[in-house]
Amino acid sequence: MLEPSTAFPAALSCRGLVKRYGDVVAVDGLDLEVRPGECFGLLGPNGAGKTTTIEILEGLNRPDAGEVSVLGEAWGRGRDRALRQRLGIQLQETKLNDKLSVEETVTLFRSFYARGPAPLEVIRQVSLEEKRGAWVVKLSGGQRQRLSVACALVNQPEVLFLDEPTTGLDPQSRRQLWELIAGFRRGGGTVLLTTHYMDEAEKLCDRVAIVDHGKVIALGTPAELIALLGADHVVEFAVEGEPDTARLAALPGAGQVRREAAGWLLSLRTPHVTIPALLAELERQRLPLLSLTTHHATLEDVFMSLTGRTLRDGA
Repeated sequence: MLEPSTAFPAALSCRGLVKRYGDVVAVDGLDLEVRPGECFGLLGPNGAGKTTTIEILEGLNRPDAGEVSVLGEAWGRGRDRALRQRLGIQLQETKLNDKLSVEETVTLFRSFYARGPAPLEVIRQVSLEEKRGAWVVKLSGGQRQRLSVACALVNQPEVLFLDEPTTGLDPQSRRQLWELIAGFRRGGGTVLLTTHYMDEAEKLCDRVAIVDHGKVIALGTPAELIALLGADHVVEFAVEGEPDTARLAALPGAGQVRREAAGWLLSLRTPHVTIPALLAELERQRLPLLSLTTHHATLEDVFMSLTGRTLRDGA
């Protein structure tokens, strides 16, 4: 159980959160605490319970058990309307009217709130000035996502919920949205972000909760979670035959040895020492090397270490 911080009162928190759909337990006793001004990431595969959790925090779904606090308020206590005025929500899939223009869409969403900047100011904020008169149906995927985020920013929210905002976008559009999120943070806003992109979480998030089967299985900064591997690098290799993994794990600078579909993964601290030792050991074991690549350890490697699956595998 997380202990609330007295130095940093939580912007968002939940304790013992449970949500069931028939026999399926989507969220299973989940605890979270998001501090004001931070970008907090929920990282996990599709079906892990990320969207259900964020919908409960947004007040769009009700838990079967547990406590939820949003900016010090609880849903269903008679202040829901006032609380919604302080939140910005970008859903995983936002359906906008194709025959409205960008400016008309933002103006419509701005009309739902008591305060906030002028629609054109929000349009400039998401770099859609040149498209202000364009119909939604004429926008590219990246432009639609920026418009969706604009609709979540029309009320100058204190907390911004982003549910997999960059899924399906090209690299340039993803980076434009990253900069948009960073700008909101610089203004003092709090962000709760769900994603299954490791580079996105490492780039944007102060802290990350890795979620699997409705539970938080690891929590910390990206650097802290990667440090759980006990190594800074990972070698992926394939051989003809089955290696003696105990001997591989005993190599100088070596860490965990894990099987994956295409071969083996070995975490290590000193590539210049361990890789030559690995090649020599494979030769001693008479295992012809088919391929070998290296990369810096990532949150994907952490998830695989904890669950034996990749983040893109279904739960």
